[in-house]
Amino acid sequence: MSIIDIVGNVDSTVIIIAIAILIVLFFILLKSSIKLIFKLLINAVVGFLILFVFNFVGRIVGVTIAVNWVTAIVAGLLGLPGIALLLVLQWMSIL
Repeated sequence: MSIIDIVGNVDSTVIIIAIAILIVLFFILLKSSIKLIFKLLINAVVGFLILFVFNFVGRIVGVTIAVNWVTAIVAGLLGLPGIALLLVLQWMSIL
């Protein structure tokens, strides 16, 4: 067995280990991104519900907010401060 054979085996072993580590890191990243997307989707649904309730009550006073994905995500992520933010943006004619 020559030195070239030993170095050749070490290189392939290191490459295999590096590929295995990259695959594990990819799946960890994929798992966290799926978890983040799922959490954002849940918050958007909650935001839609908050906006529908707000618009139902707001019609009595005459204040409503458009219901779409952007406003739902803002309302879902920020809650009541998000509703206040949307009201201020609407008042400033930005929304």
